[in-house]
Amino acid sequence: MIRIALPKGRLFQESIDLLLSRRILKEPVEEGRKLVVELGDITLLLVKPFDVPVYVENGAADVGVCGYDVYWERKPDVYRLLDLGIGACRISVAGVPGSEEKYFRSSHIKIATKYVRITREFFSKKGVKVEVIHLSGSVELAPSIGLSEFVVDLVQTGRTLKENGLVEIEEIGSSTAWLIINRASFRRKREEINYLVERLGGRAQRTP
Repeated sequence: MIRIALPKGRLFQESIDLLLSRRILKEPVEEGRKLVVELGDITLLLVKPFDVPVYVENGAADVGVCGYDVYWERKPDVYRLLDLGIGACRISVAGVPGSEEKYFRSSHIKIATKYVRITREFFSKKGVKVEVIHLSGSVELAPSIGLSEFVVDLVQTGRTLKENGLVEIEEIGSSTAWLIINRASFRRKREEINYLVERLGGRAQRTP
């Protein structure tokens, strides 16, 4: 028996499609109100993306599908095993059109984001003082109502930014989905995990 934490939302369907294509799952799973789905020797836990590493780190799940953006922000005490090659996107700074000059010239800026750690680390390396406003959603709204000057958010196509009157200014980093694993499970369930990783096209090599 192996428990897999899957992120609801953006990565959910890509994760299910991948597991189906590699015959890890034998039947489709819909994203609905049911949060625990038992499928023979596999139990799926459908959780919020930022909660995937929490479930895995604390042993509630053996493995999880986790966006690198979430891994980077959370820095969980887990093994990062395999880049799954799905959910490609980037973490970027965005603002209203015409704000680019202010962004690159200012020594102090105000940013709204759910990626507080990533934002602080990035601007610390640039030597720019940053006031970070932590939001859990609707980040793109912040500049238009004067809550912040800029935002740091996940960008896939850029359509959401455009729809909210924002432009991408600077890329901070890229992200894809990774398979992460609980450290104790890596030892106790090595055979099941090796099988899972091999089906996904890789080898079970630990990456801190």
